Amino acid sequence: MVSPRDVTAFHATYDHHRDDRLRLFGAVREAVPSHPRVLYAGSYVDIAPSVWFDDVSYVDVDRRAGQWFGHAAEVDTLIASKREQSFPGSPGRATWAFHHSDYQEPLPIEGGSIDLLVSLYAGFISEHCTRYLRPGGLLLANDSHGDVSMAILDPRYRLHAVVMNHGDRYQVSTEDLEAYLQPKRGAIPTRETLHATNRGIAYTKSPFAYLLQFSR
Repeated sequence: MVSPRDVTAFHATYDHHRDDRLRLFGAVREAVPSHPRVLYAGSYVDIAPSVWFDDVSYVDVDRRAGQWFGHAAEVDTLIASKREQSFPGSPGRATWAFHHSDYQEPLPIEGGSIDLLVSLYAGFISEHCTRYLRPGGLLLANDSHGDVSMAILDPRYRLHAVVMNHGDRYQVSTEDLEAYLQPKRGAIPTRETLHATNRGIAYTKSPFAYLLQFSR
């Protein structure tokens, strides 16, 4: 059971690479529209998007995440502290919502209303949550669990940018995009093979993450 006084301590046990996700979302912020609506499926207790974005919905089925986000005032305080440290002068209070749910099930979010969908180490989120992205919206994904390989099978997605990391620094790049998403062995996966392995295929050139743009 996570108690109010344990909110910050519990988050610290999750944040093994101190504030690494803050640097990631800080870099991504430069590539998305102003004041985006963000959906972070499979978030666990990662509140880094709320440091940079004012409207974030988090989704996770884990019991501990539900308990942690249940202490809303303490979570607000933690977010405010990190916003002040990382984003001085950020206007107002971050608005967030937590849905203690399986992202594969329908969520209380309007279809086509999300500007940035986040898929990091949490499975095939694009299969179930693309419905919430607006035309022109972006999917931020890595391929650890295969979601980039899955998303590019959907003709509504195209590669918009890649996210590179150098030590503790992240950078969004749009250069030489044709060099990415080239399978090492020339094999194009199917949804069935991806579901069977639950991981992405090997590419000749792999960044930390990808930004894929959605169009209907």
